[in-house]
Amino acid sequence: MTKRTSAKYKIDRRMGENIWGRPKSPVNRREYGPGQHGQRRKQKISDFGLQLRAKQKLKGYYGDMTEKQFRRIFAEAERVKGDTGENLIGLLERRLDAVVYRAKFVPTVFAARQFVNHGHVLVNGKRVNIPSYRVKEGDVVEVREKSKQMALVLEAAGLPERDVPDYLEVDHSKMTAAFVRTPALSDVPYPVMMEPHLVIEFYAQN
Repeated sequence: MTKRTSAKYKIDRRMGENIWGRPKSPVNRREYGPGQHGQRRKQKISDFGLQLRAKQKLKGYYGDMTEKQFRRIFAEAERVKGDTGENLIGLLERRLDAVVYRAKFVPTVFAARQFVNHGHVLVNGKRVNIPSYRVKEGDVVEVREKSKQMALVLEAAGLPERDVPDYLEVDHSKMTAAFVRTPALSDVPYPVMMEPHLVIEFYAQN
């Protein structure tokens, strides 16, 4: 079990949003934060608070990512030509664990990290067990033959609350996913609004 799996619902409650769109999220029942003072946390949030929240929400969405890892990706997004916010989203979506999750090979982004770590995934026919491995356009990601009948995999393919985005070409009969193109923010099916421009503002001041 990944270190954050048991706490994933706390992330939803802290953000006050169902950031993965899960039917079982506690936010579906109550929107206030965790703890005995959760219901009192409706005061006006400062600009810094809004920026920090946007950063925590985007980083938290991608699972067990450390601040150091996230900041490194942000720094790379700044160096690449073009819009930094769009670059950031593109780099995050090119992570192998993100592609495995988007392709509906596993039910959660937390499970995707573990699935890759345990060697269940091939990229262009070669086993890759690094969740942060960066997929390139044209790469084919697939579930190993021995892993295709795992209960986790069979459950994920039938999940009704998530659609496969059009920057992936997925064949669930073969458990393969081709990474067609790097997505823009508007292409990514986030269940809640992500605000990379606020993440840029956060790092510009900190």
